[in-house]
Amino acid sequence: MHRFPIFGPRAVRRLALTAALVLTTVSLSALNTATAQAESSDLKALPPAMDCADVTELDVDRAAGTKVTWQSAAVVTTGTAAPYCEVRGTIAPASTIVLRLPVNGWTQRYVQTGCGGLCGSANINFTQASTCPPVRDGTVASATTDMGHQGQPDGSWALANPQAQIDFAYRSVHLTSVVAKAVITRFYHHKIAYSYFTGCSDGGREALMEAQRFPDDFDGIAAGAPANNMAVQNTYHHAWNVVANLDADGKYILLAGKLPLIHTAVLATCDAIDGVKDGVIDDPRRCAFDPSSIVCRDGQDPSGCLSKAEANVVRRLHDGATDAKGRRLEPAVGHEWGSELEWTLFVPTAQGQRVASENFALSYLRYLAFPGAQDPDFQLSDLKFTVSEFWKTVQSSAYMSALDPDLSEFLKSGGKLVLWHGWNDQHIAPRSTLAYYDAMREAMGPRTVDSFTKLYLFPGVAHCGGGEGPNTFDIFSPVMAWAENGQAPARVAASAGTRTRPVYPYPTVARYDGSGSTDDAANFVPHKPAAVAGNYHWVGERLYSSDYQTWAHAEGTALLQRPSSTWLTRKVSQ
Repeated sequence: MHRFPIFGPRAVRRLALTAALVLTTVSLSALNTATAQAESSDLKALPPAMDCADVTELDVDRAAGTKVTWQSAAVVTTGTAAPYCEVRGTIAPASTIVLRLPVNGWTQRYVQTGCGGLCGSANINFTQASTCPPVRDGTVASATTDMGHQGQPDGSWALANPQAQIDFAYRSVHLTSVVAKAVITRFYHHKIAYSYFTGCSDGGREALMEAQRFPDDFDGIAAGAPANNMAVQNTYHHAWNVVANLDADGKYILLAGKLPLIHTAVLATCDAIDGVKDGVIDDPRRCAFDPSSIVCRDGQDPSGCLSKAEANVVRRLHDGATDAKGRRLEPAVGHEWGSELEWTLFVPTAQGQRVASENFALSYLRYLAFPGAQDPDFQLSDLKFTVSEFWKTVQSSAYMSALDPDLSEFLKSGGKLVLWHGWNDQHIAPRSTLAYYDAMREAMGPRTVDSFTKLYLFPGVAHCGGGEGPNTFDIFSPVMAWAENGQAPARVAASAGTRTRPVYPYPTVARYDGSGSTDDAANFVPHKPAAVAGNYHWVGERLYSSDYQTWAHAEGTALLQRPSSTWLTRKVSQ
């Protein structure tokens, strides 16, 4: 497989280290961070070897394989844990890169952060890594990118601009790591000991794109709620969120005022299945809620029940997109039971409103779904929910999605991967991540996957955070501990106010031990429940393979792929 130029193999770099890192793990009781936090004690903190302002004089074009232009470099001291040198530049043709380089002591680590949506903004946001001690203390060097374009969240930046599409797909995130490492090495006159990537949503897709296409870039990766099935998610998934709720006249059937009613009924049915009645369902796959159970009876006040049409919409939104014959056009399930309060993303409060899911779908369908056939006037009514149209619509998966389940090269390089997802995610289906994880296990073997990958599913947590469950946690320290001292991730403690709960690597779940407060993580023990069979039979299931992937390049306004995406083309005719 073709690779862009990168730094030498990780094993060689490690032989050059002058100091080894020993991490100790501390258990925290009154937590709003992770159970296991890595304390760096043996990596020497190094001062800069040059002035911050002089970074703009560095020439890293050769390392990047393209022109890198610096705009600014200045020390920032306001509102931070520690002062840093902020550097801004552009990786040709249009990828903004922003670096933060500690000036009072760098602990030889590099952390790259991802972004969300269709990106367009270079904002370093550590999210679930913010409580990791080296990140919190400001002793890591970090960088991020806007993924090759600025602003325009509607996707119009991609119109007649194939290079911007390629940069967004995978090029910008990789070249950011290459350029950042070159700058960091010269700024401190010292090699990087460990490199990490953390991101959620599209940042999770970027994370998996790195593990799949550029396996030597990072030692450890945290991929949250990954949008790795990008082409399907931003077409059929989000479009279904809208069209499944429209009547023959184009009016919404279900409005948001009924969502609390539905949520209350779901909890009444399923909340106690895990042994604790706490407003959170720890594994929605075990919930057998039937929306018809709250259909209005004769004479019942309609404000306290659903019409048959509303109940049908609830079922359709839960189940996910299908064609007229019931064949799934996305992995089951679209939205988990227990997440109903988050459905305001696609269920409006009143008629005439345009929901976010419609914006997501149209942005992709108009500018990114059909390489070489962009249509700014495309409407959701133009999308046909058929098998043949499905394969035509997801052609961009070949270079935009990150679905290759064979991470053998990442494993060989010594990489560690932590996947995580909130069960109440309203944007990206949690079972999409489960489908990818199980595809990895099928492709590489369960024992092999377990040696370098862990999956955490957080009950009650919405997209990248929030939600009704304990939603504050540090997922990044376990990645560091695993990469640096071989300590495989164990339980992570999540919190919400005074409530703390442990979360264990899938498929293990937390169970109340029967004594003490159910708001205290100390009163829960690991439990491995009976397996729940995954229903991964859907039209696009073979996208989770190693032979769909292509590399793209721009020739004028044309986007060309190598090898040609003949595999996907063949699927169209079937």
